[in-house]
Amino acid sequence: MEACKSDLSTYGFMFEALCERDLDVYSSVIDGELRHYRDGNGNEIDAIVKIGNRWGAFEIKLGTNQIDDAAKELLKMKHIFEESDNAVPPEFLCVICGMSSSAYMRPDGVYVVPITMLGP
Repeated sequence: MEACKSDLSTYGFMFEALCERDLDVYSSVIDGELRHYRDGNGNEIDAIVKIGNRWGAFEIKLGTNQIDDAAKELLKMKHIFEESDNAVPPEFLCVICGMSSSAYMRPDGVYVVPITMLGP
């Protein structure tokens, strides 16, 4: 654990992988699937939960200081999908945060959810 404290970047990647595992398990129970998105312009979404033709986009961040940037990225991606002729935009946007203590919806419509609130 001491090594993680001195290398927050690696710890962040490990945290993201654990959140993705949880999203995969929880979504599979309701016939959903976990996906990722990256395009040729370097735009990406950490996790997508798709159920039928509906989907939601997730950014996964360790600290609360990363929430604003994650929300901006999600809103940018939603706009890209809305402007595309052949794409369906996400139904919801969510930042999963490791250090947040409560779930809430930001004024821009992006949900912020602590990892401790994920569950069936």
